Amino acid sequence: MADSIKPSLMSLHIVAFGNERDGFSEDSQQSSLIWTYLERSALISETESLLLNSVNHIGSPVFTEYQARVFGNVRLVVHDCLLWDIFDSDWYTSQNLLGGADIVVIKYSVNDKSSFQEVKDSYVPMIKKALYHCSVPVIISAVGTRKSEVPCTCPLCTSEGGSCVTASEGIQLAKELGATYLELHSFSDFYIGKYFGGVLEYFMIQSLNRKSSENMKRREKSHKCHGVMPPQLDQPEKMPILKGEASHYNSDLHNLLICCQCVDVIFYSEDLREVVEAHKIVLCSVSHVFMVLFNVKSPADIQDSCIIRTAQTLFAVNSEAMFPVSNRDSPCGPPVRVIVKDSSFCFCLSDILHFIYSGGFQWELLEEEVKKKLKDTGEVELVLEKVKCILKTPGKAHTTQNYRFHQTTRPLQLCNTSLKLFFNTPVLADVIFQIQGATVPAHRAVLVARCEVMAAMFNGSYMEANSFLVPVYGVSKDTFLSFLEYLYTDSCCPASILQAMSLLICAEMYQVSRLQHICELYIITQLQSMPSRELTSTSLSVVSLLRKAKFHNSDCLSTWLLHFIATNYLIFSQKPEFQDLSVEERNFVEMHRWPSSMYLKQLADYRNYVNSQKCHCIVM
Repeated sequence: MADSIKPSLMSLHIVAFGNERDGFSEDSQQSSLIWTYLERSALISETESLLLNSVNHIGSPVFTEYQARVFGNVRLVVHDCLLWDIFDSDWYTSQNLLGGADIVVIKYSVNDKSSFQEVKDSYVPMIKKALYHCSVPVIISAVGTRKSEVPCTCPLCTSEGGSCVTASEGIQLAKELGATYLELHSFSDFYIGKYFGGVLEYFMIQSLNRKSSENMKRREKSHKCHGVMPPQLDQPEKMPILKGEASHYNSDLHNLLICCQCVDVIFYSEDLREVVEAHKIVLCSVSHVFMVLFNVKSPADIQDSCIIRTAQTLFAVNSEAMFPVSNRDSPCGPPVRVIVKDSSFCFCLSDILHFIYSGGFQWELLEEEVKKKLKDTGEVELVLEKVKCILKTPGKAHTTQNYRFHQTTRPLQLCNTSLKLFFNTPVLADVIFQIQGATVPAHRAVLVARCEVMAAMFNGSYMEANSFLVPVYGVSKDTFLSFLEYLYTDSCCPASILQAMSLLICAEMYQVSRLQHICELYIITQLQSMPSRELTSTSLSVVSLLRKAKFHNSDCLSTWLLHFIATNYLIFSQKPEFQDLSVEERNFVEMHRWPSSMYLKQLADYRNYVNSQKCHCIVM
């Protein structure tokens, strides 16, 4: 069948999503399904691979791009995306990948039920929506041999994990997407070459036949009108690329511990020697032990005896006058003084807090630091066991092996998910914002760690440093709440373009640059997704957005909006707001307009010629 195709001018684009590697395997070098196929297939030649980044994943490869030749001269481009969160963090790139795909492959390990469920609930609906108006074939590949259940016992894991993905669940997912379902028990020549490869190559041939047919139809149309050919419409200029900013959430909180700002907890040894300073909001966000210790929760609310026993035997809150007078008193009172009863744990407490504040990524590094300080192996194991008791989820068991496995396959973000529990709640709040007649509780430690303007405001000589009630002006309550939510969670989801612009202005006011970039990207993706009809009828003023972007120093967004107006010249030139552009802006738009005035003149001449020849115009 391949011989009937003329592939010399054709190309194929395959997009693969998902991590098919067995989560219980210790082989971190296991080859991917896509690479194994490309490496073994006799139809594939000149294979090259390249690790690529998306805007919001600077520094870590989001997908691998493979380029090869298939069926002789057909150019094959494959994007293999192991991380599904590209749909959350880089919507623009994920939509471009799906929009240009000829074939979509979804792959998963049959032994990773939690990941499968997350994909099914969160990401498959996005793919289904993106492919709704096109007939792109989808292949679902269930990889691996099902093993006995191995329940996840990581102290911080909240998944039900352990069970395998059944064949019926995979088939049901395939039905929802109208996909072809394959089970690949191994990476043998049969499963990769004949089974997976046979289905994939069938869809390749179908796609090439379809493209060949479409090219033939276009050529036939072009020969219907003889004589003067219609003018060629050039593609619009490429829009400016908006560069993202990597998250520094974990480093912000880690710096909070190092700089000792807004301290409200001081740990002491049993001989009343000060050991380390900390913050109740961070400790309680990651541990029920500290919730019990600081009376955020009562022991009756927690049914796990390990947590209650750890809180009672390891720590003691002491408010006696034997402590020296502190110069760190805040508007909410002096810091809480906690005595650490276990001398070995107290000796390693500083390293343990650095592990917690830095996001809980480096369990092995914590082990090494504890081993350096405690030479006795038994003491090391006891201290690490206490750490896992502190960080465990109530009712779940824990082992070091499973903890390491969870850290390797999916690094934990301890604070940005758990701090959300304390967002806009009075629990542990030490500052109240007054805005538009309402009050919003917050926590100084989080604000100081995440926002330099607030750090200066609460630690400097401003009146806010000693005030419990702080008024806020120049921003609405909803916008300020969205701003605070970003500080607590490192994410935001504006409800509209106007709300995103208001949040961008607030971010500029408090000099939170990454939030500005997120809002810019949201505005751009929303405008780009608008069809021409909606763009024509919308009451949203793009020129007004341009004015605000320039006024609030959003240079990237203002440049992009100018290009957007120029690219959609025929729409915006008919709107009254077009007259509000400055002379400089108008000159820029006229210079980069699409379609160009030259093309429109050539098109008018061609239409006149067609009418004079009484020939049907293939353009109009």
